[in-house]
This record gives sequence, structure tokens and C-alpha cells, in this order.
Amino acid sequence: MTGLVDLDRRAVEAGVQLVAAVTGDLARPTPCAGWTLGRLLAHMAGQHRGFAAAARGGGADLAVWADLPVDGDPAQGYAKAAAEALTAFAEPGAPERRWALPEVHPTFGFPGTTALGFHLLDYVVHGWDVAESLGTAVEFDDEVLGAALAVAERVPDGPERLAPGAAFRPALPAPGAAGPLERILAATGRSPAWRA
Repeated sequence: MTGLVDLDRRAVEAGVQLVAAVTGDLARPTPCAGWTLGRLLAHMAGQHRGFAAAARGGGADLAVWADLPVDGDPAQGYAKAAAEALTAFAEPGAPERRWALPEVHPTFGFPGTTALGFHLLDYVVHGWDVAESLGTAVEFDDEVLGAALAVAERVPDGPERLAPGAAFRPALPAPGAAGPLERILAATGRSPAWRA
């Protein structure tokens, strides 16, 4: 369990480093259809806050999952939200609790390790989204990618992925010689060939 907390931390910290380079132009397009970079960062910051609340037993309130705009100082606002999540995840007993994730299921409490896996996958994928929006690259180590790929391959790929607000689009075929990150992207409905 401690290993999953550490893997998630490494994924989140890679994203924080990317966002540190954001100094303006929050209107840039992203691989998230219809979302600007500002909208994506607000979503990511809000999800950090929601997952932090879930780790502490307060995730059932949908209000804690609302987008958290970081317009004034994107790097600082985003880093603060990420730190809140990482602190909550590292608290004693957090991975052993059941976490309420109302955006995934309105009443079911997820094992903390399952919820951490969701968070890890989200921030690997969204890290790539931010990097593509900025025209740069993001690097995750092999252990982080392996864990995120294992989660991505377990996410059901059914008609619910076409519903409004679905976390992922229908899976795409992965390129023949795809590496772990490309396979994660394809499994979550993103084209590794996307460019701004």
C-alpha cells in the first residue's frame, strides 16, 4: 500500500513540474475535447481536492469535487492542490479506508488502494494532456507506467464511455510497437498522435 502511495506521488510530482512552466495562455487546446488548458488545470486541481477529502472520509459531498480554477497563479494554485492530495494519501490508515468517489459511483465506497489506482491513472493521463498542450514531453518512470497501465487495462470499455462527463472515451487500438504510455493513452481513448 505504501508502494502505491509512492507511485502516485511520483506521477503527481511529474505533473506539478509541468504546470510550473505554465505562465499564461490558459486558452491553449488540450487533448481533452473542448477543454482549454485552464479548464483542464481547474479540473485536475479540483480532483486533487476531492480525492484528498475522500482519503479523509469526506468525499461523498459532490461539492468537494468541483473544479478549482487556478487562473491567478497556475503553478502555485495547482501545486497547493496537489500537495493537499499527497498529504492526505500519506496519512496513517488512508489507503486502508473506504473512499467515497461519487463521480464514479454515487453510494459505493471504494477500497483506498483502488481509489489511489484511479488517481494514479488520472494523473499519468492528465500529465500527458498538459505536456501535449504545452508542446513538451512528460516522463514517468517504468514503475509508475506499469502500475497505471494495470489500472487502465481494468477500466471497463463499454457504452458508458460515450456518456456526457465520462472520464474516458472508448479505447483506441494501440500502435503495434506501443510502449506503456502509448498503451495507457489508447486504453483511455486518447490518440498518442494528438498535437495542438
